[in-house]
Amino acid sequence: MTEASRYLSEYGDLSRLPLFSQHTNGSTPAVPKLGAPVTVPPTTGPDVDWSIVAELRARASEQLSQAVASDRNRLDKAAQQELGRSIVLDLIESAMADDVDAGRGAWSPGRQQATAQAVFDSLFRLGRLQPLVDNDDIENIVIVGHDNVLLELVDGTLIDGPPVADSDPELIDFLVFLASRSEVNARSFSEAQPRLHLRLDGGSRLAAAAWVTPRPSVVIRRHRLMQVTLDDLVAREMMTPTAASFLRAAVRARRSIVVAGAQGAGKTTLVRALCAEIDAMEAIGTFETEYELHLHELGRHKVVHAWEARPGSGERGPDGRQAGEFTLDEALVDSFRFNLSRQIVGEVRGKEIWAMIKAMESGTGSISTTHAADAVAAVRKLVTCAMEAGPHVTQGLATSKLAATVDLIVQLSMETGAVPGGAQRTRRVAEIIALAPGEREVGYATTHVFRADASGVAVPDVLPDEYRALAHYGFDLAAYLSTQAYGVQP
Repeated sequence: MTEASRYLSEYGDLSRLPLFSQHTNGSTPAVPKLGAPVTVPPTTGPDVDWSIVAELRARASEQLSQAVASDRNRLDKAAQQELGRSIVLDLIESAMADDVDAGRGAWSPGRQQATAQAVFDSLFRLGRLQPLVDNDDIENIVIVGHDNVLLELVDGTLIDGPPVADSDPELIDFLVFLASRSEVNARSFSEAQPRLHLRLDGGSRLAAAAWVTPRPSVVIRRHRLMQVTLDDLVAREMMTPTAASFLRAAVRARRSIVVAGAQGAGKTTLVRALCAEIDAMEAIGTFETEYELHLHELGRHKVVHAWEARPGSGERGPDGRQAGEFTLDEALVDSFRFNLSRQIVGEVRGKEIWAMIKAMESGTGSISTTHAADAVAAVRKLVTCAMEAGPHVTQGLATSKLAATVDLIVQLSMETGAVPGGAQRTRRVAEIIALAPGEREVGYATTHVFRADASGVAVPDVLPDEYRALAHYGFDLAAYLSTQAYGVQP
């Protein structure tokens, strides 16, 4: 019996490690309750040698690829993970034996488990990023180089995070591996394709850039507030009860709404809260470049058809399209055969605005998001997006379409202030404007139904006559009128 064998018999069977006795099923982690206490995230334990993890992950990936390629029935994801556990177990035993035979000492049970988990996470999950993504206190992970990591917690606090790789090239290599391994959402990430947008297991969204930036840049957004309502956002002081009653009534009255704000201002969270006001029996269609709303997973509505755009690959054909490309516009056209009650187009950054306009033209009470500094600027931003479709779209056409289809724009603000030990972000509904066709010179007219007061909170301002009818849908008109005099006047 070798020294390694005696060591294994002394410490027991590695298959008893939690990694192999508790299966990872890829389910979405539990969403924390609103108001739950926030703790500082743990850093990586000292028992992991990441150079060994990188080597074992490469060997495990090669063995797994060979096994999958040789299996004529094609292993599904669960079977691949089971096979992966077996491969990782063999590699860990081999690495332990090599160290013992070389006189480098035996591995402790803690190191066994930590290394096995790290290899498994690198192979099937997010490697060194996984503990951060699993931490329910963390909402956003911002990476500018392997050792420059900023964590935004669910309460808005900003703190430094641990390194996520040993070098920038190692971080890039892992991102390339991560982008290529998905069966249904694979992306190319290379010097020829230096940007990456990827939906991760569990609902997180990853955006990355390399080769065109000084250091690899990554942002991971994990949407913590999933089962969220307007009342929840009132409790978090994101808006007043009066503003919530207005938005609730607008959704029920099938007004089309655009939620605008800076990156990370909470636009997607607000859209989920607005969608929670849609009747559970209405058939909903969602259209997104990457799944973020996850209405099809929340269980609030009986029927949710969720479409996700798919980038093509390879050279472009005579029509300018890559093979396999599937656009939001194509999804929207298909959706008209699905008997939908609502069509909700997610984030609008460019030409996808025409899918949003078509959805709103159908009169279903659509909801979308965009980036803008203020509510009126959001209109100009959307006009610019519409004109990106080509020279056939004039400013006049784009303006008239938007003025005729968008009813309300809800502007979110985000402020970052210093607090002991770091910084903290505060998010609020700052404006709600009504959009309507207007003067020929501009093409649209805006009315501030709610305007930000001195503290940045949206308070009643001017209510167009046609919006008084929202009282039939639950709008607290009396509360609006009673506080109107205290609003910021134009």
